[in-house]
Amino acid sequence: MILWHYLWEGRSAMINVLHSAARLVDGVDPMRITGRVCEVTGLTVVAQGLPLPIGALCEIELRHRPTITAQVVGAQGDRAVLMTLQEPLGVGVGARVTSRAGLEYVGVGERMLGAVLDGLGRPIGGKMQFAVEDHYPAYVEAPPALSRDAISAPLGTGIRAVDAMHTVGSGQRLGIFAGTGVGKSVLLGMMAKYTTADVTVVALVGERGREVGDFIRRDLGEEGMKRCVLVVSTSDQSPVLRVRAGFTATAVAEYFRDQGKDVLLLMDSVTRVAMAQRQIGLSAGEPPTTKGYPPSVFSLLPRLLERSGRTERGSITGLYTVLVEGDDINEPVSDAVRGVLDGHVWLSRDLANRGHYPAVSVLESISRVMKDVVDEPHREAAVELRRVLAVWNDIEDLVNVGAYAPGANAEFDVAVEMKPKIDSFLRQRVAEHAELPETRKKLLALGELIKTVRQKLGATSAHAAA
Repeated sequence: MILWHYLWEGRSAMINVLHSAARLVDGVDPMRITGRVCEVTGLTVVAQGLPLPIGALCEIELRHRPTITAQVVGAQGDRAVLMTLQEPLGVGVGARVTSRAGLEYVGVGERMLGAVLDGLGRPIGGKMQFAVEDHYPAYVEAPPALSRDAISAPLGTGIRAVDAMHTVGSGQRLGIFAGTGVGKSVLLGMMAKYTTADVTVVALVGERGREVGDFIRRDLGEEGMKRCVLVVSTSDQSPVLRVRAGFTATAVAEYFRDQGKDVLLLMDSVTRVAMAQRQIGLSAGEPPTTKGYPPSVFSLLPRLLERSGRTERGSITGLYTVLVEGDDINEPVSDAVRGVLDGHVWLSRDLANRGHYPAVSVLESISRVMKDVVDEPHREAAVELRRVLAVWNDIEDLVNVGAYAPGANAEFDVAVEMKPKIDSFLRQRVAEHAELPETRKKLLALGELIKTVRQKLGATSAHAAA
């Protein structure tokens, strides 16, 4: 019986390997197409006699250096417009360009947890190699609309303000919107460390090189890395690699989803993916349309974001940060992303300046699936807190200048008394892990306290009026 078990396991492993190999073979062009460089401008290379489709990868051969990888980003008759993945030093007119198959796929495997990958999915630093069990395409269509299961279960993020007021569903796509220096990256690190998801995939796109190491050591830590895969493309790398990093991370998340796991995909940031695509589009000759962004940016965003979600095999919960230029939430990329996602969390600079962390602006944030993943008492308690915060927002200036008169309005009195308690509930230290059941318990208690205070102050006001 034991021997039969091992034989069966070996047969399953062999089938997986053959399936992966067949997928690679299907994607390989049987002919290697060759052209010649006829023009070089910045990172853009134009090759004559290279009839390749958009997205195809090539190698530019150099005389005294290793070959340089480039991607086709445009076509002009029989000429292909390429963008290199490295600085095109040494590339000159007449250099040979050859098509290269295989890099359209990302090598994946169960043992890749703890690995750090580059934009092409190759291990870098630390854990250098892992056993590749399958190959997943970096660019693939999103799951069909009717194949998506309903989102019905909550996924704990470990962030009390989010879990209580904007509960995330397993398979939801949520945006985290903020300006620079408001705490997006630290918040993502806390989510990666404290989430209840089985696997976390983090994409750091366009980050400073120093911050990548800090994120691993300080925000994730050893415990967080054990169930995490990190995909990194820093700000000094080619825009092609930066865009590719977002799709590579999504492909890795899809692999673990197909293993039946609940995956948390954290991408920091979608804005830098859009900026990289803007560079590519303009280099390929696209016209700038909205504030300098070409049309390809707004077609790329849905293709990237729609790949998250819940299927019959598992789920990918996508949390995407959006770097808001000038704190304007209606700038083009923010507006486009917000229209695709299932909700957004707004981080307020005003709250951050006051030392309120995480700086989640409850009234400006929304989760469109919260009503489907929490029970009625949770929802009612969250509504009570929002109601108090909305009233406080109306009277804050009156209180600050001393023009507020206690007893004149019961709702105003409730807001003044409960605001410090609500702030204390919403604040959270970086090292503090807030579990979802405990968060719900505290939220319900706070909701009951608000009702009690309202009844007491309402009765007091009625007595004073009489």
